[in-house]
Amino acid sequence: MKKYLYILIASIFLISSCQDILDGVNDNPNKITPEDIEARLFLTGALLANTSGQAGHLNRIAGMYSGQLVGITSLYSNIYGYSLSTAESIGTWSRFYIGVVPNARFIREKLPDDNLMQGIAKVVEAHAIGTAASLFGDVPYSEIAGDVEDPSFDSQVSVLTAMVTLLDDAISDLAAAPNASISEDIYFDGDATKWLAAANTLKARYLMMMKNYPGALQAAQNGIADAAGNMQHIPRGDPNVASGDKNLFWEILSGARTGDIGTADSYLIQLLDNTNAVYRGNAKTDETARLGYYTIDENSADNNLGIIEQFEPQNLITYQENKLTMAEAAIRGSDFNGALQHLNDYRAWLNGGGGLNANFSGMTHQYDAYVAADFDNGGMENPDGVSASDALLREIIEERYISGFGTFMPYDDARRIRVTNPTLGVPFPFNTNSATQHPERMPYSNDELNTNSNAPAEDPGIFTKTEVNRN
Repeated sequence: MKKYLYILIASIFLISSCQDILDGVNDNPNKITPEDIEARLFLTGALLANTSGQAGHLNRIAGMYSGQLVGITSLYSNIYGYSLSTAESIGTWSRFYIGVVPNARFIREKLPDDNLMQGIAKVVEAHAIGTAASLFGDVPYSEIAGDVEDPSFDSQVSVLTAMVTLLDDAISDLAAAPNASISEDIYFDGDATKWLAAANTLKARYLMMMKNYPGALQAAQNGIADAAGNMQHIPRGDPNVASGDKNLFWEILSGARTGDIGTADSYLIQLLDNTNAVYRGNAKTDETARLGYYTIDENSADNNLGIIEQFEPQNLITYQENKLTMAEAAIRGSDFNGALQHLNDYRAWLNGGGGLNANFSGMTHQYDAYVAADFDNGGMENPDGVSASDALLREIIEERYISGFGTFMPYDDARRIRVTNPTLGVPFPFNTNSATQHPERMPYSNDELNTNSNAPAEDPGIFTKTEVNRN
């Protein structure tokens, strides 16, 4: 990695009105500099890069490594069998470190008195770098802002802690910012209130990773309160054009990766299929609609009308995560009744068709409220006689596993729960060609390993635990 100092001018051309952006700039493109362009116009490039990093290739790999997706043929079949090279991380690493951070910092430098843009830029940087730390472990951060040619790798915990601090700064900025219409903001259109809530939910995510459950609960209480506040990639492409701005999973199945990756007989599908022995339904739960919504036909993109329909939004930071974080954090704080209430609030949302699109919301689904007795020894959610608290925790983790599909939450939880509750019996099976090892991280980008003298001599490997999950 050579110093993260400059903005890629090309990123702004992702904005649909790029011709207007360059009005008044010298016609010679070699003379265009960042200073020639209004700072807010760098926001769309940062958000698009963030979307690609959060919902792209490594996200699908994380889905395979948490038992939700199956690599069927070609590249994804090899990766599914744990043959994962450092080349597979190049794109995601570049999106975060070249696509997000320089653009976000340029905005902060040029608009020091704009609380809204300051807050947005800080949240996006925290989202990108925090995800990088979660996926890779130790990553560069403290030395990426200046003239250091080869930035050192900071410890995972120090980076996540820095992201919490950065989010606190963003929260302060956004609390003082008015809502404003910002067309370059493809997530929230300048809605400071939504950005503020998303910042708190993201803060709660990183505190959960570090097992700071009281802090996570406190942050989530100020987080995304309903699904209308979800941060999502919303495809805006032309339905008459095969390529373009579409759901990223749909795009790969409509192109060269047709047949390569889908849900197949993954554990996620088994949990939702009432003909399977591990079906999670009961007298209060019917998963028929979610089975249809989450099923991915790998052989034809156009057959997919649910989670990867070509214009289906892709979740990045959500009410689903926030509410279930509150539930888990509460039960870990010995607040059984509070945790049960959060879970039941969430189930009421599901019962109203939450988490489904119009193609599936009319199908059979049922999520009645649980009562405490359902988690007692012998209750419908405790057939194996664990403690009532463990039975409730298990149900919450299972719901996070399903509702987090398409995000990194199931992969993050799988690694964390193996440490905190290895005998809980939560649904984290693996594709597994190893009975004793499970993927714990993504490999560093091959480009980074080859160009940064402070990078490890070789990648530690995907089975090496990262700092937050060593104990």
